[in-house]
Amino acid sequence: MTRNSARRLMGMAAGALSVAALLAVVPGSAVSADRPGTAAEPGAAQAEGKPRPDARHVVIAVHGGAGTALKREDTTPAQEKAYRDGLAEALRAGQKILAKGGSSVAATEAAVRRLEDNPLFNAGKGAVFNEDAGHELDASVMRGSDLAAGAVAGVRHVRNPVSAARLVMERTKHVLLAGQGADDFAARSGLPTVTQDYYWTEKRWQELMKAKGRTKGSGETLTQGTVGAVAVDGKRNLAAATSTGGLTNKMAGRVGDSPVVGAGTYAKNATVAASATGAGEVFLRGAATVTLSNLIEFGGRDLATAAYEVLVERLPKLGGTGGVIALNAQGVFDAPHSSEGMLHGYLTEDGRIVTKVFADETPANR
Repeated sequence: MTRNSARRLMGMAAGALSVAALLAVVPGSAVSADRPGTAAEPGAAQAEGKPRPDARHVVIAVHGGAGTALKREDTTPAQEKAYRDGLAEALRAGQKILAKGGSSVAATEAAVRRLEDNPLFNAGKGAVFNEDAGHELDASVMRGSDLAAGAVAGVRHVRNPVSAARLVMERTKHVLLAGQGADDFAARSGLPTVTQDYYWTEKRWQELMKAKGRTKGSGETLTQGTVGAVAVDGKRNLAAATSTGGLTNKMAGRVGDSPVVGAGTYAKNATVAASATGAGEVFLRGAATVTLSNLIEFGGRDLATAAYEVLVERLPKLGGTGGVIALNAQGVFDAPHSSEGMLHGYLTEDGRIVTKVFADETPANR
């Protein structure tokens, strides 16, 4: 056997072990990022002037919104636990799919559904109110193997909009359905439907009242947020999913970036799976997630450099902030953001979960 042949065999064996590890993922315990040794990779944003990824060997990651990270001085231990548990539960929901050989699409849907059912997050049950004291929800799903995508916008009666988005991708010839048509499609497809009062929570109502009473031009930030997931499965196929209730006191009919492929969500096996969160109009104008992908494919950037350029260097110039979770088929993960913080977490091949909920765990411009 030649030396080159031996090297090829060793590389094939290493790849097989990597996939085997992915399929054999076992439940892990959630750990906070501020404890020594819990991150899969050192969290330094840059070394020698070049952005570095947050972690490697990641199989699924989730986010619970940018600009919504907690401050230690204002957070009780119970509140911290609730947010960490919420992120960890979503990761485990996706993990169960991957461990059984399921697709990355199914894993991201499962993770986002769990976040949609959690009133802590601005999606599904926890969706914010619009200016008419109603709820209009958006979601999207994209598959990296063939660029198939599905989305819904402005739905008012779907319990889990991310599942409706997946059905648009798999059962129709369209990409985006909106309003009553999207609600009707979801109901005909057998998805659970709810009345508007299902989404009502005291917290979101108080946020609307505060927004209604704020002084015009005060500069106060209205509650916004998104949830999302990215994953890579045993076949090394990528997927991304995003869901949101939008912006507190938004105009009725307003649609942000979350259901728009290339803005809030994008997945392509050769480049990246990305789910964004932040100022939706800016992410739309900047075509954020597809720009990230294009910088990798056509600009020769690595994942961390491309994500940093889009989120920290480009989008703030358009007048807004936010973040993104980005994952490639090799398990390289990054979560840069220009907002004060970003709730997110990830799970590695060995089943270890890391969650980041405090602003000082995820400093801005990283």
